[in-house]
Amino acid sequence: MKILAVCGMGLGSGLLLRMQAEKALRQLGIVDADLEVADIGSARAMAQTADLIITSNELAEQLGKVKPRVVTISNFVDLKEMVEKLRAALVQT
Repeated sequence: MKILAVCGMGLGSGLLLRMQAEKALRQLGIVDADLEVADIGSARAMAQTADLIITSNELAEQLGKVKPRVVTISNFVDLKEMVEKLRAALVQT
């Protein structure tokens, strides 16, 4: 499974999203996911090979229609939110 963490510049918040997603996936028993960080400019091209995208509400709107399911995270440091939203998205995927 390939998950794309999308942020504005592909730096700080994207890395935080990836780290939180890794923790959440471990809690969900998923250890074989490939998590990548992308800036909003390259995310559309990279989305073609992704199974899931995690990002903020604002950037999800900027992404528009993309192939993978988009999970929006309100609080990037809230592990509980990340676990709940990833669990729900993985059930639907």
